[in-house]
Amino acid sequence: MRDDSGKWQKLGPLYEAMNTFLYTPGTVTREAPHVRDAMDMKRMMVTVIVALIPVVVMAFYNTGLQINLALQQQSIEHAPGWRGALLVLLGIGSEPDRVLDNMLLGALYFLPVYIVTLLTGGFWEVLFACIRQQTISEGFLVTSLLFALILPPGIPWWQVMIGISFGVVIGKEIFGGVGMNILNPALVGRCFLFFSYPKQMTGNTVWVPVDGYSRATPLAELPDLELELSVSWQDAFYGFIPGSMGETSALACLVGALILIVSRVGSWRIMTGVILGMVSLSLLFNFVGSLSNPMFQVTPQWHLVLGGFAFGTVYMATDPVSAAHSLPGQYVYGFLVGVLTVLVRVINPGFPEGIMLAILFANVFAPTIDTLFVSRHIRKRLKRQSVHAEK
Repeated sequence: MRDDSGKWQKLGPLYEAMNTFLYTPGTVTREAPHVRDAMDMKRMMVTVIVALIPVVVMAFYNTGLQINLALQQQSIEHAPGWRGALLVLLGIGSEPDRVLDNMLLGALYFLPVYIVTLLTGGFWEVLFACIRQQTISEGFLVTSLLFALILPPGIPWWQVMIGISFGVVIGKEIFGGVGMNILNPALVGRCFLFFSYPKQMTGNTVWVPVDGYSRATPLAELPDLELELSVSWQDAFYGFIPGSMGETSALACLVGALILIVSRVGSWRIMTGVILGMVSLSLLFNFVGSLSNPMFQVTPQWHLVLGGFAFGTVYMATDPVSAAHSLPGQYVYGFLVGVLTVLVRVINPGFPEGIMLAILFANVFAPTIDTLFVSRHIRKRLKRQSVHAEK
């Protein structure tokens, strides 16, 4: 039993977090009711991290691939800055055809961003847990990884610190901490960075951090009548396109989705609702058509593989805290996310990526959606009970 009278009492949550990092003590029920379930919070977070492994691998590979392709086009031998110097010291080249060259270079861009995210956000998590004397949750390991994956590779580290601080403090802690937030903290942090520092979060120069190199994402190319799409559907599906480090590969997200669905950690109802909403509205826009806006002609197949749609559908929309909880409400919640994503992409070509705002908007309405379906269920039960009472 922990002594709450000692001088280190305030640091109790930190000690318990380190002591129980790999296991959850006291999970055996001694009195009725007895619950037999191997899935607790710790195992749930570990499962999500395992589901994110394919995305992280693609973040390493594709980030390095895009940079090495740009270096090759500009006839530059090595990556800029300390990363290039380190790779030269290790005897690693900059050939886009070599998997190892791409993986190591991509890791040198992703890992520092993730470490900065983990340390900064972890500081706020520990601080608030010690002040409130609450348990430090493993959920931040997932939040930090998600946040790093949705950032461009060349983002300044100080902006990473500001973004994750805003996401953790404003997006979660002010609501009461773990399990109390109504918005996805990782998306809150990215949304803050997008509107506060747009030059570092969007445009044609942020996705491939090579001086003098400019390339738009395929999603940004579609609304421009003067540009032709520079990638094939297969490249977009596999993830060999510029974009945020972990959002480009629909294939990696599909593997992660299978892991989450089989383990029952991620809601397949939400994923299905998102896809149905996207397909419904995009087909409607395809039917209506537009002479001035080419986004009306983007088919559901392209919406699925471009931007962060697949990543948001699998990992962000299914957040167990900020998403809808009622089973029928999850379909409605997901459908709302899919519809809003296409609406933002098509109607507002100046903001090509709509999944971030769509999920945050749906987060706000998730409690209302749950309330409506729970109230409806209660009314049906009361009506059924009154009928039986009359008999």
